[in-house]
Amino acid sequence: MMTKITLIGGSGLLIVALIPMILMGWMSIPWAIASFFGGTSLLIIVGVALDTLRIMESHLLVRKYDGFLSHGTLRGRGGI
Repeated sequence: MMTKITLIGGSGLLIVALIPMILMGWMSIPWAIASFFGGTSLLIIVGVALDTLRIMESHLLVRKYDGFLSHGTLRGRGGI
């Protein structure tokens, strides 16, 4: 099981690392712009986006707390 997870994770990181080269080669985008979509930049952008969504969801949960209690169930992305 661990080998499969490692293979999938490594393949995903390979794709992220190759994105700048693909953008430069196929789309003739200059290196300065293509490197913005490099591995570290994409990982930071995705991390910040997920954290922002988590914070927004927690603020909505706090503001609508009474409404969630009156319905009896709490639905969310986390399966809470």
